[in-house]
Amino acid sequence: MNHFSRLTAAAFACALALHAEGSNPLIAESKQSYTAIKTNLLKAAEKVTQEGYDYKATPDVRTFGALIAHIADSQTRSCSTSKGETKQGTAGTKTAKADLVAALKESIAECDAAFDALTDANAMEMVKFRNGQRSRLGALIANTTHDNEEYGYIAVYMRLKGVVPPSSEGR
Repeated sequence: MNHFSRLTAAAFACALALHAEGSNPLIAESKQSYTAIKTNLLKAAEKVTQEGYDYKATPDVRTFGALIAHIADSQTRSCSTSKGETKQGTAGTKTAKADLVAALKESIAECDAAFDALTDANAMEMVKFRNGQRSRLGALIANTTHDNEEYGYIAVYMRLKGVVPPSSEGR
């Protein structure tokens, strides 16, 4: 059995196990993916110094702190939308590390609540999302995708400052 076949079999076994427990495997796998990226985002936000929050990789891009603010505000919007609400974050108005880490934690709590509110009955309900519509689950998956993209930038910023990103720690 090749590597891909083993991974596919393992993923299928996990999905079956989750289903056997009564949990929707699509919701469970989406939450698992979000949990992984939120952990890396929060560790990165906490690991970088205040000086690092003012760092720009090049003059025409956001500072590290502005990236954290962008993620926090985007998560607040996306995850509240998934719950049928419309909340706007205020992290974009902050520059201090402590304030931005707190805003990130608040946005994570919003997303955790959105995942906890998902059920088989409401996951496919359509909600207004940006300029269109998405299912509640789709809005949360879009948030996770965005978080992963932004973490890619964060990892580069950290490497340029000589800091090991959380996803590479212990290797």
